[in-house]
Amino acid sequence: MSAFAISALRTCALGVAALAAMLSEPARAEATLVPGPTQYIAALGDRGATSGNDAETWGFWSLDPGPRGVWVKSYPDLLANGGKAPSGWQYDPAGWWIEEHGLIMEAPSFPLPAGKYVVTGGREVTSVLTVEPADAAGHQAWQLADGATIYDVTHLHCRAAVYTPKAQGQSCTPDKTPTQVFPMSPGVEMPAVEGCSKRDYQVLIVIGMMVDG
Repeated sequence: MSAFAISALRTCALGVAALAAMLSEPARAEATLVPGPTQYIAALGDRGATSGNDAETWGFWSLDPGPRGVWVKSYPDLLANGGKAPSGWQYDPAGWWIEEHGLIMEAPSFPLPAGKYVVTGGREVTSVLTVEPADAAGHQAWQLADGATIYDVTHLHCRAAVYTPKAQGQSCTPDKTPTQVFPMSPGVEMPAVEGCSKRDYQVLIVIGMMVDG
């Protein structure tokens, strides 16, 4: 097995059909559920929040970044390849991402596109996340339907954090990550890394979109 090999899909890569069956109510007449490939949102904010005005700080993965990732222990191989991962994404030393098994991931895209996302945490609740277009100040309002909270639609086994240098010129690299903590348990923050500032994100699973009919 090569240094870049991924042993298996992540536990958070759940089937679209199984998740779609969890919808708590049929789609309303004025909108249609359009299932799609499993995608992911990196969300910030209070876990108990049902709405907010900061979706521009949320990221979006159109593809599951886990199987496309590179093990922390294979960071030297990543550097030797000019920072380009086998799946084609480019490592960014100014801000790099790690998931719960110790894989360096490609960064999500920012900002989160406006739309109505069908989201779930793979537990009891599936909801519709409505993300509005950016206002004049660049802020994007968001709201979860039926009183669902961010926690309700967070997949607790999926974890993500972005690491950036604490100060200009300071070394902040994945090889300093304490690998003994992986895999991470639900509810535990991603590890601190020497020389780095860290921001933890909550991961929401997207199983489709609501499209107005």
